[in-house]
Amino acid sequence: MRVWIFLAALLVLGGCGYAPAAYYAKNVLGESVSTEVIISMEDPQNTVIIKDAVDTAVITKFRTKLAPKSVAETHIKILINSVTFSPLRYDINGYVVTYRTTVMMKFERTRADERKNYFTRGIYDFAIEPNAIITDQARYQAISQGAEKGIDAFVAQVAAQGASSK
Repeated sequence: MRVWIFLAALLVLGGCGYAPAAYYAKNVLGESVSTEVIISMEDPQNTVIIKDAVDTAVITKFRTKLAPKSVAETHIKILINSVTFSPLRYDINGYVVTYRTTVMMKFERTRADERKNYFTRGIYDFAIEPNAIITDQARYQAISQGAEKGIDAFVAQVAAQGASSK
């Protein structure tokens, strides 16, 4: 009986072959990454939001460390292509009550002599009061959440690339 329990436990713990996305992403990125966000002259405040989100993703999602560009194995350059706010839902009086924020980004990954571009889109929906304007706080949060979703899409693309190269 003990043998069967041991064999079942061994099969459950070692048999699935699951590996997190960070494991596969390290095959593509290496151990150290530097980041650079191209500042948008039209909206420099958004650039700071996205730079912080990218740096956080590098540490938490890729499980790599940030390093200066001169010593990093991989350099990631991020360009904000566009940030748009679109009305999504109206109330019975015709006032917008829900907006959709779409953040379009381009990531350029450079490692050794290899360069690859990734294009992502992050979408975030949020509500406002009828007959109100979008406050700076709501705008900040919407862009931050949209950028985070775009970064998640980039993480998935890199992990998929790492999984396919194994």
